[in-house]
Amino acid sequence: MSDLILLLLICVLLLCLLGTLGGLLLYSGLLADVEVKTGPPPVASVTVAYKFKQGSYKDCGAGFTESCSIGPKLKSIGIFYDDPKQRPPEKCRYAVGSVLCEGDDKPDEELVKLYEKFGFTVFSLPEVDHAVTTSFPCTSPLSHILGPYRVYSRLSSYIEERKLCAFPTVEIYTSDVIHYMVPQSRQTDFYVPEVKEESKTDAREEDSDEDRGTDITGADSHSDVSSVSGGSGGSGAPWDSRETSLAASTAASLASSLPLRDVVDANEDTRNRDPGNRDSDESMGSGSSFEELDMEQEEGWRRRRRGASLRAKAEIKKKRNWWPRKKNPWERERSREDADKGCNALRGAVVGCQSNR
Repeated sequence: MSDLILLLLICVLLLCLLGTLGGLLLYSGLLADVEVKTGPPPVASVTVAYKFKQGSYKDCGAGFTESCSIGPKLKSIGIFYDDPKQRPPEKCRYAVGSVLCEGDDKPDEELVKLYEKFGFTVFSLPEVDHAVTTSFPCTSPLSHILGPYRVYSRLSSYIEERKLCAFPTVEIYTSDVIHYMVPQSRQTDFYVPEVKEESKTDAREEDSDEDRGTDITGADSHSDVSSVSGGSGGSGAPWDSRETSLAASTAASLASSLPLRDVVDANEDTRNRDPGNRDSDESMGSGSSFEELDMEQEEGWRRRRRGASLRAKAEIKKKRNWWPRKKNPWERERSREDADKGCNALRGAVVGCQSNR
């Protein structure tokens, strides 16, 4: 009988413990309504004393404890710059500290010196007109654990659904409420100097990596561009295609300056060239450099113009009927025989005249 009573007492104690734990969770905000909205932030411009940290956000509690131990009556603030889902937890950046004053008020100099003595830095955050805001009750130490789990999923969903440009996340802790705000303007003004310097360093490293990648893959990129611009037969760099087009336009202007007949003759001469030249031109068009192409085009046009001018002169001379016609060998032999016959006849006449005398 006593064993049964003891077992009942243990069950009652467990039920009481579970009820107490459930009540504490409810009191801490387990089922609190989280309403996310866009509007003016809960605070204006503030001056804060902070310490910059880098690491998992789960370790930020030590920073809050240190700042609260220096100014227990001040509001605490945390600025979280990175998304743990997109950046390794050990590289996440955040700043935690205390709010020294708000608005146009100036911070207490003795308080500033006290914070600076413990390694804190004083920094001013600007006032913004629009921010994504929400709040969570701060009624117990468990509220600091339940708040992020309840709030951040709602904040990220709200920002993604409306495609807002909002960052970083700012948490302001008062005696009874935790305010969450994500500014939609002047975001970089919320970056403490350490974050700005690190961002500049990352940008320089990215630029150097891009430059190094360009140096390594430059040849491949040029060949890709040339294959797109020049077709399957081209293999030059992008500037080669520009120079080739310039040479083609120059050749077109030269062709337009020639008479129509010369241009037609030049085209016929191009078609009637020997296969070796045609093959060399095709191979040149597929793999030669611009200098070779330019020299060959120049030589071709010089040859065409010379041939066209010679044909023009021949036609003019034919029209004027003074171009001497070459005789065939048999014609030359016949004229030579006629000349010999004439000479023999003349010689016979001379001999006859002398004999008559």
